[in-house]
Amino acid sequence: MERFQWFAVLLIAWVGLTNTLQYQELLAGILIAATIVWVTIPAPTINHARSWNLFGLLSYFPIFLKALVLANIDVAMRVLNPKLPINPGIVRVHTDLTVPYQRLILANSITLTPGTITLEMDNEDVYIHWIAVEDVDIIQMGETIKGDMERGIVRI
Repeated sequence: MERFQWFAVLLIAWVGLTNTLQYQELLAGILIAATIVWVTIPAPTINHARSWNLFGLLSYFPIFLKALVLANIDVAMRVLNPKLPINPGIVRVHTDLTVPYQRLILANSITLTPGTITLEMDNEDVYIHWIAVEDVDIIQMGETIKGDMERGIVRI
């Protein structure tokens, strides 16, 4: 079943990226998705004790997309309006995620949003360079940066 799920996800992504349902493009997508699934599924996974929750992964995408759009708007506003402050700094954000791949997803998601870069991770904290350090309250800054992403990642 895992092979079919990944095949379906890859094929849907292919159709979304090509933006067409012509039979040539669809056939190419089927061949590419099948090849990727055939080559990669037998490979060892990160954690054999727990498999990925495909629904959780798909439900995380809108959460990440919202954070991405809001961060893009924030950085664009700071660039276009010189009166808005740019206060760069390094922030320590506490995370409750304990599974390594979940922490990796959080770190990558934070890095992919404009205005933030993940610098370091330890067992419970993520150190982030942020373009807009405003609050003195470290807990509030952490919630501002990670937002709903941590709650969404738990479902993956």
